[in-house]
Amino acid sequence: MADNTEYINTLSEALKARSEWLDKSELPKLKEALRAYQTGFTSLYNLFLKKKLINEDPYKQEVKIGELQVPETGSFVEAKKHDQISLRLSNYDTQMDFLVNFYQFSPDFLTIDRLKRIVSLVKYIDWIHLTPDSENPNTKAVAEMMTQTKQGVDNLTMSVISESLANLSKQFTPIMGHLKTLVDFRREFYKLELREKVFSTMSQAEATQLLNVKKKFSHVNFGQPFYPDLTEEVIKEDYTPEGSKLKERVLASLKVAEEKPKIVKAKVDFKSILLDGIQGLGSSGQIMMDILTKIESNQSILESRKKSFFEQIKHIFQQMLNKEPEATIYEVEYMDPIKNMRIHEKININNFKTDLLKKIKMLNAMSSKGPGMAKLEALQDEQIVSFLEKNIRDLQNLHKLLEALDEYFKTEVDRDDRDKIRGIKPELATVKNVVVRANSKRHEYNAQKEEEEQLKKLGVKPGA
Repeated sequence: MADNTEYINTLSEALKARSEWLDKSELPKLKEALRAYQTGFTSLYNLFLKKKLINEDPYKQEVKIGELQVPETGSFVEAKKHDQISLRLSNYDTQMDFLVNFYQFSPDFLTIDRLKRIVSLVKYIDWIHLTPDSENPNTKAVAEMMTQTKQGVDNLTMSVISESLANLSKQFTPIMGHLKTLVDFRREFYKLELREKVFSTMSQAEATQLLNVKKKFSHVNFGQPFYPDLTEEVIKEDYTPEGSKLKERVLASLKVAEEKPKIVKAKVDFKSILLDGIQGLGSSGQIMMDILTKIESNQSILESRKKSFFEQIKHIFQQMLNKEPEATIYEVEYMDPIKNMRIHEKININNFKTDLLKKIKMLNAMSSKGPGMAKLEALQDEQIVSFLEKNIRDLQNLHKLLEALDEYFKTEVDRDDRDKIRGIKPELATVKNVVVRANSKRHEYNAQKEEEEQLKKLGVKPGA
């Protein structure tokens, strides 16, 4: 075999350039597509919970994830089908949340094994062929639940279902395309490391035998599994007559096309991006109304507890003296992610409900093309950004308090009445997704603004 040093150097440079391109171009697109994919699934998952087609996993928040794991894909035991699909979808929701919000997206971190896990997660449910006669047990079960979910729903819910299914189907192909590009890169990177760490220590006679290479591999601290197919590719490229042509194909596949600067870029409607974010927040108005209804129901259950004799006498005196009843205060606690500590807070429940109703009215006004939206459209972009950011913060703070109230009702009520308490976790999850989508609009606005400023510095003026 001729000296392979020149090819290894050329391949290293090609992989380095490819890695930089992937980090800059492909990985942001992949993450954005996965985020849209996860949002679509989470919306449907919360609908299944709301319809009680699956059970809520009581241990979901306690799960600690160190690495992606694909949930169970095998057949169901029919007697335990409901519990099994509940657990699988809860696990899947957790894994997708971990992937989108906490996983590291870089060419170095995403090994072949990790990419395979992401592929398996994306393919876990076949959203494109979602039919009750699917051979995939999970797809079949979800298709059956989807049929039940669509029965007797209002137009808004049907719109959420349609949008979620469309997103899942739409994002599948680009996600798989980005993942294939990454897998192809990692395969060639793996082969480069094989050459440097394994083949470089072997004679030509030894290196042409797969079994010999595998034995040598076992003594090297490689950090990845042994892939026979990639090892055979190295042998063909380095030790066979057609090797030169094979190497040329590899280098051609890794070549990064030079991007020509665009002289004219279509003008972006920045205000439209911001108003979309505001209208998205407004869509949570009806969900908040559902939450308020449940809070009032839970408050009634909590306050219907048998009063002590002293409390009864006190109540009678208040009535005799025409005094206003004392404020009902709930002491709740929640985790502050910024301070990383538990926060204790006192809530005057009646004032809280009044403020929540005001917020609901404002959200409903933001969700439609009414006088309120017309006033917003007349504002400067900076004023609209400020309005959007304030309402995002308001919903985030409200979300924390509602989550704490939900826990308060469940723990304070008598044991006999716990089954009567109406949980609000599915609604809160939907609100969280609304905030995430609105935040993405804010980020999109900032990114587009920054890009426009960069183009101006390069002398490129946005045009039609």
